[in-house]
Amino acid sequence: MTLSPTDRAAMRTAVEARRDAMVDDLVTYASLETPSDDVDLLEVGLAWIEAFLGRTAGPAADRRVRVVEGYGDTVALDFPSPTGSAEWVTALCHYDTVWAEGTLAEWPVTIEGDRMTGPGVFDMKSGLVQLGHALAVSDALGLPRPGVRLLLNGDEEVGSIASRPSIEEEVGRGGAVLVFESAAEGAVKTARKGVGIFEVQAFGVEVHAGLYPRAGASAVDEMARLVLQLHGEADIDAGTSINVGIVQGGTRTNVRAGHARAMVDVRVTTADEAARVERLFASLTAHDPLARVEVTGGWNRPVMERSPQTGALYERAARVASDLGFELREVSVGGASDGNFAAALGAAVLDGVGGVGGGAHARHEWISLDGMVERTEFVTALFAELA
Repeated sequence: MTLSPTDRAAMRTAVEARRDAMVDDLVTYASLETPSDDVDLLEVGLAWIEAFLGRTAGPAADRRVRVVEGYGDTVALDFPSPTGSAEWVTALCHYDTVWAEGTLAEWPVTIEGDRMTGPGVFDMKSGLVQLGHALAVSDALGLPRPGVRLLLNGDEEVGSIASRPSIEEEVGRGGAVLVFESAAEGAVKTARKGVGIFEVQAFGVEVHAGLYPRAGASAVDEMARLVLQLHGEADIDAGTSINVGIVQGGTRTNVRAGHARAMVDVRVTTADEAARVERLFASLTAHDPLARVEVTGGWNRPVMERSPQTGALYERAARVASDLGFELREVSVGGASDGNFAAALGAAVLDGVGGVGGGAHARHEWISLDGMVERTEFVTALFAELA
């Protein structure tokens, strides 16, 4: 349902009136450190989020929680449509960040003009604040919206290992999926690369390198050949990168190395390329008959291809943005998100509907405060469209 000009004007006024509250909420939220590897801090952050949602969007009708030792809890909250829509959307939000405890001491949340900087403001705490206020505006004005199934997870930055079952379960309930990750220079993300993390080990035979230069087998020599082979199989034009980022091996300069290890990051844009890379790793063998090679690891996130259903969702969102007076661009990006899991299940996925800014995972991470207002309006209007 497209909002009427009168409804759009009322929505804009209501969102603008919340600007200071949104800024205050984000300052408070970003001042709570939530590193992926600190369960205690994640618990504090999650408690704040649920309290914020309760006072902003109202109490959830249902709450489902998954607890996995060593990870932040995964919580799903249901906010049924107050206007009777039978449609549902799933909103994916992670509350962990890459920033370690103590980062705020040297890099506090700061506002200069239209910009706010601080750990996690862009990736992705602003998106969650915008979502909470969009729900509040929609319901306060009686605008149509679908039911919103909100999933909060605390381990996205380390691969969503504990939360993946919950993500897939909630997405499997049906409906479009909105990922409140940060935008890419203002654009939403309709395709993301699949990500693989592989470990390659070479095992040789140790001997004295000076006394027996032709004996034994060098694992370092094997690994050097394997690195060149792997890098040679990258196809950047096809969107496939293969990066051996860590190499370790050997014990002494005068010993032919008995063991070497490499960690490999792989990014692909299509399922066909993922299959080719799998065959590549399965085919790795040692050059020396005395040596051997082992490969472990696999795909951390499947490819998020721009499916017809995602394309159709983007077109609807672009029309909503046009009605609000701005152009909504779409891009494909190399990073992965929880949207990859949703797309693999066949859902229509619109990623990057969160903060507008830049510098994800960098110490100049920032968001636009005007962008917070614009994106909150956009999400409110998109809810009406999806109702």
